[in-house]
Formats: sequence, C-alpha cells, structure tokens
Amino acid sequence: MFKAYKNLSPNARLGVGVAVLAWGAAGLYLSDRAEEKFGFKPTEQDKEELRQMTPHIVAVDREDKDGKSG
Repeated sequence: MFKAYKNLSPNARLGVGVAVLAWGAAGLYLSDRAEEKFGFKPTEQDKEELRQMTPHIVAVDREDKDGKSG
C-alpha cells in the first residue's frame, strides 16, 4: 500500500494527504452531532464513572539509603 502511495506524483500525494485530513476533521465534527441526534450523549453519571476508572498517579517521596527522604 505504501509503495502505491510513493508511486503517486507529489501533487497527487498532497491531494491524498489533504483528503485524509479533511476526512478526519469531518469525522471529529460530525461525531458529536451524531451522538446528540441518536441519544448517545453521556450523562453526568457516565462521566463520573469514567473519571473513577481513570488511573491516578500519586507521587511518593523516595528515601535515601540512610533512611532520610528526598
């Protein structure tokens, strides 16, 4: 697949790249509207459950060899 892309002229490669970017931007723009239209918009409860599942990072002070921290 990559070989076929490399065989295109520079202008054609530019066109393919712009088309892929436009497709992605349209998908990002339209997906939010589709969620609202079909009733898949997350509730506050859904958002809170997702926040609880997200890993949290806790910083812990490291002790030196002599038992002193930091």
